[in-house]
Amino acid sequence: MANFPKTPGFTGTLRPVRFEGDLHDLEIEGEVPSQLNGTYHRVHPDAQYAPLFDNDQFFNGDGMVGLFHFRGGKIDFKSRFAQTDKWKLERRAERALFGAYRNPLTDDASVKGRIRGTANTNVIVHAHQLFALKEDSPALLMDPLTLETHGYTDFGGKMQGKTFCAHPKIDPVTGNMCAFGYAAKGLLTRDCHYMEVNPAGELVLETFFEAPYYCMMHDFGVTEDYAVFHLVPIVSSWERLEAGLPHFGFDTSMPVYLGVLPRHGDASAMRWFKAPTIFASHVMNAFNDGTRVFFDTPVAKNNMFPFFPDVRGTPFNPIEAMSFLTRWTVDMASPGDAFEKVERLTDYFGEFPRIDDRYATQPHHHGWLLVSDRDKPFDGPGGRASGLIMNCIAHIDFTTGKQTVWWAGPQTIVQEPCFIPRTLNAAEGDGYLAAVLDNVVTNNSDLAIFDAQHIADGPMARAKLPLRLRPALHGNWADASHLAALSGPTRQSRIS
Repeated sequence: MANFPKTPGFTGTLRPVRFEGDLHDLEIEGEVPSQLNGTYHRVHPDAQYAPLFDNDQFFNGDGMVGLFHFRGGKIDFKSRFAQTDKWKLERRAERALFGAYRNPLTDDASVKGRIRGTANTNVIVHAHQLFALKEDSPALLMDPLTLETHGYTDFGGKMQGKTFCAHPKIDPVTGNMCAFGYAAKGLLTRDCHYMEVNPAGELVLETFFEAPYYCMMHDFGVTEDYAVFHLVPIVSSWERLEAGLPHFGFDTSMPVYLGVLPRHGDASAMRWFKAPTIFASHVMNAFNDGTRVFFDTPVAKNNMFPFFPDVRGTPFNPIEAMSFLTRWTVDMASPGDAFEKVERLTDYFGEFPRIDDRYATQPHHHGWLLVSDRDKPFDGPGGRASGLIMNCIAHIDFTTGKQTVWWAGPQTIVQEPCFIPRTLNAAEGDGYLAAVLDNVVTNNSDLAIFDAQHIADGPMARAKLPLRLRPALHGNWADASHLAALSGPTRQSRIS
């Protein structure tokens, strides 16, 4: 009998949903552009069984993949669990077997040594496959249209590292998927590896390097010539795990690093630049002009993650947790390890930045992000796992400096947006923005479609769901030309 704990991670806006099913031809309010033909995949954590620990992290839930399939002005919806090794073992046992978030010391003895990944953080189509990702494990492959799980991949035995990141980037010039993994040689290790996977799904590059310290390396940037890694001191140790503390804690005594690795060289050419402690998580984009590297990320003065508390017990400070999109500039030709420039790009308090992904690795002229406007009223029971009420979407035109914002209303929080080009060859930023809107009072979710450069006008269409989806972490659009239903076994190797 399912009986989830009455704790913050399983009640209110974070209550489990566990819905698997198909909804054909969603009710549409407004008009969906008829030329859009493709898929918007998104994923959220959703534990199939009650956790072993009542205070379990929201991020420890099993991956629930949602598929919005656009076709001639209509949208279908499909929802399936990502059937990881963890999911399969627990389904057979009909109970939770894996313990606390990233703490194998708390697992049931029957699953010792098994892959703990949940595939709950991001989903992206590459090489006609859907990669379902969690940064503590290999990539899980799924069919992008049926959502059938094919299994973990090591790319035919070529990948030597044990992990695959949550935020790979597709290089629009080469078509390669650029990725990395931290703790690549085992839990808590400082070993990392950078990888590139070609359009056929073959691993064509893997380079190992060592980080200055172990930490959550949730995202990164890729330029035409470099891979760029920001290290923020959300750290851990075996002592923390043995004490039963949350896996990560924020350590304000440690510096921030920005590592720059030449994409086609080896790790001996890598440079580490250093700055005082701040908090930064997601990356809008990175690009380079010769040896100068530009890296855009929302930056906060202090910890943004109350669920990963300060290692010295300092209380969470919500004012210092406010993040603002910032550009870091470093020069690979400089003699020292200092940042050349740090420049705030907006006064919007925001996160989950996105660009027109066709311009990843290149200078971008348009960007979007979720914004928390604390001056707007809110009537709901709560926001995201962080406690943030993300109630607005903002558009920034970096050429003109114009910034516009749309407020979702007093009952609604907004999930991560995703840009969709108007056509495959449309100009940068010419297209639409998709975002799930959660009405936390009526308990329904809509997929809203906006004109990407006219966000303030509000949604041009809403695809209405008869339920409220749990807050997603990330998702991506794939044009139909990048999709292929797979009726047989995956061409990649499987680890199960």
